[in-house]
Amino acid sequence: MSDPNEELAALVVQAGFSWAGLARRINDLGANEGLALRYDYTAVNRWVKRGEKPRSPVPMLLAQALSERLGRRVSPSDFGMPEEETLASRGLQYSDNPRTAVDTIIELGRADVRRRDIVKAPFVLAALGAPSRDWLLSTLDETSTERGPRQVGMRQVAGIREMFALFQDMDVMRGGGHARTALVEYMQSYVLPLLKREHEPAVQQALYEAAAEQSYLVGWMAYDDGEHGLAQRYLIQALRLAQAANSAALGAHVLAGMSDQANLLGYPREALMLARAGRRGVTDADSPACIADLHILEARALAALGESTAAAASVAKAEQVFGRVVHENEPAWAKFIDAPYVFGEAAHCFRDLGQTAEIERFANESAAGARRQGRARRGALSEAALSIAELGRANVEAAASRATRVVDLAASVNSSRAIETVRDLQRRLKPYGNLSEVRHFNARAGELLGLAA
Repeated sequence: MSDPNEELAALVVQAGFSWAGLARRINDLGANEGLALRYDYTAVNRWVKRGEKPRSPVPMLLAQALSERLGRRVSPSDFGMPEEETLASRGLQYSDNPRTAVDTIIELGRADVRRRDIVKAPFVLAALGAPSRDWLLSTLDETSTERGPRQVGMRQVAGIREMFALFQDMDVMRGGGHARTALVEYMQSYVLPLLKREHEPAVQQALYEAAAEQSYLVGWMAYDDGEHGLAQRYLIQALRLAQAANSAALGAHVLAGMSDQANLLGYPREALMLARAGRRGVTDADSPACIADLHILEARALAALGESTAAAASVAKAEQVFGRVVHENEPAWAKFIDAPYVFGEAAHCFRDLGQTAEIERFANESAAGARRQGRARRGALSEAALSIAELGRANVEAAASRATRVVDLAASVNSSRAIETVRDLQRRLKPYGNLSEVRHFNARAGELLGLAA
């Protein structure tokens, strides 16, 4: 019999797991990988007391379970087990080599298209710190060089960027669930294979940047579609490719997406850290639109933390920076960091702070701009903020009328965020369920979205 695994025993105690609870969590993580594991407390007893080592990928799943609880990365080597990584765990790593990131995105894409269980992989809070740290350090350490004009004459890169613009438009107008599979298949068949070959430095860097843009976009689409673990993995790999492309602005943009996701999932402190890391790594000369976005996401995180004065100051800073944006000078990925977006996020900031007048000020601007552009998802989010503002003024009938408009907009896009917005309104309006306007709203939500009141 082997000696007891004292390192594992100590980590289990630090994480606050019972042996039965740890076994259940490993089974759940295995299910996300398509594995039918049936471990119970006796298995954990053997690993701890007898020093037995389970087969791959269980050591990695065990490390993931401990990482989640401890809020820091634990690897199998920390408790004397072999480190053979699963796709779910590789997707969370910020690799030393951008080629490794390319390989990981290819594997994620294959699993995504085939609807394998990586789609159900969990969002891992402990994985957020290292990528933002490593990106920021590499960005600050870059040797400053004069950048020549972007070589848009490179036919392949120009074509990839045209496809990015097309898919970004589809996401903004129709929702993240509308065309993600098509984008993944395009990346798999055309973009990523180009990065498996050697090119002259200028072409190589341009390809990395184009691939980073698309990897970010497919991650954002997965986020909007409610597949948060998958989205997190795409975004981390996109951040690594942005570093390989030497694009500080694009890397900061990816961190903005990661911040947005963390805040949505209820982790405002981590969201604040990510937004601030992005701001430290980018300058006004890179992209004022990106900086404005990072300020507004910092405001969202501060609002979620209840820091009203600091949140309002960040909104004001976002407005100030946004006033300097010249959209013709911004990269394509910044196209939709515009007034409907920035004012819409500001409205949600003041929604979280319960400041009705400020909600109305920003949400009205956002909703009007979204209507002019035909952007149903952004319109739904901003109309929902206005509905909440009406509730804040005790105008329940007007709130329900706005909420019904949100249903109609949400039904026209494929976006889990839009659906969740309707669910939120249902919860807020539940105490007034006997009013005819509220009954009409709930009936419409059931008819168009299949949501029970």
